[in-house]
Amino acid sequence: MVEVTSHLPSIVLLLWFVVVPLFSAGDAIHCLEEERVVSLQRLQGKENKPVQKCLPQRSRREKSTAILELRHHSYCLGPKRNQEYRTWNLLVSDNARVSSFQSQIENSRSGRTQEWSSQAQIPLISGVELQTMNYVVTVELGNEKMTMIVDTGSDLTWVQCKPCTACYSQQDPIFDPSISSSYKTIACNSSVCDSLQLSTGGSDFCDIDQPSCNYDLSYGDGSYSRGVLAQDSMNLAGNIIESFLFGCGRNNQGLFGGTSGLMGLGRSQISLVSQTITQFGGVFSYCLPMKEYDSSGSLVLGADSSIYRNLTPVVYTKMISDPLEGPFYFLKLTGMSIGGVKVQASGFSTGKVLIDSGTVITRLVPSVYNAVKSEFLKQFSGYPIAPGFSILDTCFNLAGYMEVKIPTIKLELEGNVTVEVDASGVLYFVKNDASQVCLALASLSYEYEVGILGNYQQKNLRVIYDTAGSRIGFAVETCDYI
Repeated sequence: MVEVTSHLPSIVLLLWFVVVPLFSAGDAIHCLEEERVVSLQRLQGKENKPVQKCLPQRSRREKSTAILELRHHSYCLGPKRNQEYRTWNLLVSDNARVSSFQSQIENSRSGRTQEWSSQAQIPLISGVELQTMNYVVTVELGNEKMTMIVDTGSDLTWVQCKPCTACYSQQDPIFDPSISSSYKTIACNSSVCDSLQLSTGGSDFCDIDQPSCNYDLSYGDGSYSRGVLAQDSMNLAGNIIESFLFGCGRNNQGLFGGTSGLMGLGRSQISLVSQTITQFGGVFSYCLPMKEYDSSGSLVLGADSSIYRNLTPVVYTKMISDPLEGPFYFLKLTGMSIGGVKVQASGFSTGKVLIDSGTVITRLVPSVYNAVKSEFLKQFSGYPIAPGFSILDTCFNLAGYMEVKIPTIKLELEGNVTVEVDASGVLYFVKNDASQVCLALASLSYEYEVGILGNYQQKNLRVIYDTAGSRIGFAVETCDYI
């Protein structure tokens, strides 16, 4: 269960714990004040129920919103047999993304110029399928269906296009501009092309031999997308966006999980959020499903909160704006508690953290992480220790246990907002037999780096990005396609 509250009288909080269940009936999870007795089978998503068929992703228009079914990219693949190998590659990829973010933020702070990428950072790992925990939706571009990775750390939306000089393998047909009557490229000497350069910090390769506006998005690990800037109609659950600006990628390299490309939900003028502000008011939200497979969530474009299925009221914290730091969304982490014990750390004095849909594991500055780790170890001391794994250094051997008592983890945000991490976001299973299960948090290398709230800790939450109101909202929700 994820608890989201503002400061309320204690009697109201008491009643909330009594009335609102941690999970639906029959899930074998009980509330014991500041810890939960949790079924390991439930945490691993191993409930005894038939696996659903891999059906096409759905979408619908409701009131003034577009609702897109949100799935993990491996939804149709089912459970992985080699969990340890997969986890290692996932964490290597995740670390590459985080390192890229930190480098870009540091460059912006110091005033150094760089060729900015779209920040999507899909790490390239030779010989293995995409290992990052990305979530995908299906939209229509020029009347062709495209499955796209949703990324709040990316500005420019792009897809692979014909004719393709070098394209990776994707599940859907590659976008063919020649069959779309509404497709057109952007001229090099246009103001739109200038906005691309301004948003991404990159060059646009304008010369006599290049009449079209070109883009080149390079990522820190060697993956990239290169092509021309173009416009076409985009269909978002029946909402038609005319002349939608996107990258038509004709030279793309990277393991993008068989998707058509990326949907940029960042903060610049070329992002989907900004381009659809007339239709959706600069507001979008998502609810990430608990499991990677056989489970759905939703991406909602629009500000009508009546279509949410939240179990608690939406509470908002201030969105920190910094135009120098790219497309990122920042908020302020003012404190944390473990099992009801407030953690003391010097790192909360600054507290600026990035909230991201593409980073998996939450990163904390060393002073905060060490304090959180110490308190968690105290409260989880009844379970045997296991070796660390990659960036996860606080691990346990839970093999043979049917259930465990997990201390609650709560994030305190600016504005007296408290967000409790769902039980499924506290521990990460490195091995299927539960002989190596780790605290799903990691430390940054330096105190000056910026913390990141990853998607593993955002599950079963409705997270609302209100760019017009400069605020980010949270509410408890059992995620599904609503």
